[in-house]
Amino acid sequence: MLRLSKPNRSLLGDIALDGSKSISNRALVALALAGTVPTDWLTNLSTSKDTLTLLRLLSQPGDTFDAGDAGTTFRFLTAYLALQPGTQVLTGSARMRERPVGGLVAALRDLGADIEYLEKEGYPPLRIGTMSLAKHTSRPFVRIHAGTSSQFLSALLLIGPYLPYGLQLAPEGSLVSRPYLEMTMRLMRHFGARVSEQGESITVEPGAYQPRPLTVEADWSAASYWYEMAAFADEVDLRLKGLFAESWQGDSVLVQMMPSFGVQTVFEAEGIVLKKSGVPPAPSFEWNFVECPDIAQTLAVTCAGLGVQGIFSGLETLFIKETDRVAALRGELAKVGVSFEPLTDGKRFSLKGKATWATVPCFATYHDHRMAMSFAPLAFWGAVEIENPSVVNKSYPDFWEHLAAVGFRLLM
Repeated sequence: MLRLSKPNRSLLGDIALDGSKSISNRALVALALAGTVPTDWLTNLSTSKDTLTLLRLLSQPGDTFDAGDAGTTFRFLTAYLALQPGTQVLTGSARMRERPVGGLVAALRDLGADIEYLEKEGYPPLRIGTMSLAKHTSRPFVRIHAGTSSQFLSALLLIGPYLPYGLQLAPEGSLVSRPYLEMTMRLMRHFGARVSEQGESITVEPGAYQPRPLTVEADWSAASYWYEMAAFADEVDLRLKGLFAESWQGDSVLVQMMPSFGVQTVFEAEGIVLKKSGVPPAPSFEWNFVECPDIAQTLAVTCAGLGVQGIFSGLETLFIKETDRVAALRGELAKVGVSFEPLTDGKRFSLKGKATWATVPCFATYHDHRMAMSFAPLAFWGAVEIENPSVVNKSYPDFWEHLAAVGFRLLM
């Protein structure tokens, strides 16, 4: 248990954010497929637990791979291991075994992969044998449902150059988290892959990745918690290093979102500066998070802290993350008098109320790093407690140290 408080309402300082977990994980897979040591080519690689897990598994000997609770790691490794000789078992945590992978496995089987479910059909763990590369005599055309996770599509695209005839991928249905798919294609092109969009499909030419240096941009998802703090503070002059104006990350949409909460972004050579705009928060906020689901929790708690009424949509993927994030938000916001309820259409959620409390609230984190980091900034309004604070190691290991550096008081 960690108790947090903020003795003043200022947010001043310089923070060097960790590298993007999403970019790091994609780069690691591409460079591993190129047969090189990934860390020889990457600067500002994420130090998150998920990335370190993937880095370790890509180089470990043996035939059993445990991804723990790292969803991206599990999905990318499913495709990566399908290309490797021999037979491997890919497993994960109890929560991971509840997260569906059927769409990805079906698509890999269409490509010739030999994959069996070891327990429940459609879910981890998996036994992955050697892919039959002779199944196709021309470029395979694979259809895959796009509404479960963009990581399914990214996993397939990343191995595309190493298939004998490449790959043509056709997403079906409503595509979620499209910026992450665009990130994958940009990274593939950076390492020399030929990938193009043609109408509703994506074509990857056969070939190989060419190792070349890459500086990993800082993590915009991590920046979202600092934007939240800036919205709560009275005085703000905060520099976040390593963020680019031309970003590969969909969560950079924060620059357009946060003026609604009185926060402006100034780009400098080494990153961004957050300042108060002088404009009070808008009374209401509405956003479709289908392209940026990882910052939905942050914005929900931002609305709650300021008493801004919110309408949230595009939350479909939040039900199968580290926890059911919608249910988790509802339960924890209720502790401070804020409701987060579905509207009659079942697709949008209404947030009402301002977070208030008479006794110190204790927020559960549900083994979800983003729950911990989204609720921590409420300490601007009074002391709060966060259960299992080490959960932040999944994506932002230095989070608590960074909070202490800008004046938060932390007591275990």
